[in-house]
Amino acid sequence: MKFGGIQKTSLIDYPGRISTVLFTVGCNLRCPFCHNWRLVLDPKPILNEKEVLDILRRRKQYINSIVITGGEPTINKDLPSFLKKLKEESFNIKLDTNGMLPDKLEECFPYIDYIALDVKTSLEKYKLLGAKDISPFLKTIDLLKNSNMDYEFRCTVVPGFVDKENIHKIGELVQGGKRFALQQFIPEDTLDKKYTEVRPYSKNYIQDLANILKRYVHEVIIRV
Repeated sequence: MKFGGIQKTSLIDYPGRISTVLFTVGCNLRCPFCHNWRLVLDPKPILNEKEVLDILRRRKQYINSIVITGGEPTINKDLPSFLKKLKEESFNIKLDTNGMLPDKLEECFPYIDYIALDVKTSLEKYKLLGAKDISPFLKTIDLLKNSNMDYEFRCTVVPGFVDKENIHKIGELVQGGKRFALQQFIPEDTLDKKYTEVRPYSKNYIQDLANILKRYVHEVIIRV
């Protein structure tokens, strides 16, 4: 495994835990509103696996959890073996994923404590993110809903991709799910620069979206 960045301490990336965040390089989607686009378009690793493990061992007195994010972590064939090493060090592990590689994700299940699956928009708009086939994504949704894994579906509410017109379709995708988190879109340093000029939704609008989603899942969280 190779990594494009590390955030040594985070109080927000793993609910209820103090974590270190590891950023993998590369991705199999091209979301125009992506903030981590440099990890995607210019995937230059700055840390190898040994260096990361050494850092984490030294920081055990400060953190109790690791978040693996990206880019898209599951495109790395070494991900399961790396997660196994983290688990052997007694870390709690959260994995962020776009869900496009369900088989690789399932390989990681024995070593993960929490998964955040991005539900970026309704299915008909996934082609705008570079997805040619959404069947793997649908498989991941079912995989999580039928597992004993602690997880959340989450969505960054980007105008043009999420609104009151398609939030019902998003809800139907995850119907019966455990938890759905809505996150505010921040128009800064995006892959497509026109999204730096997009005006985010108001808190009231996001609350309205949350109220709709409550019809479909057991718990809705708002992060603004």
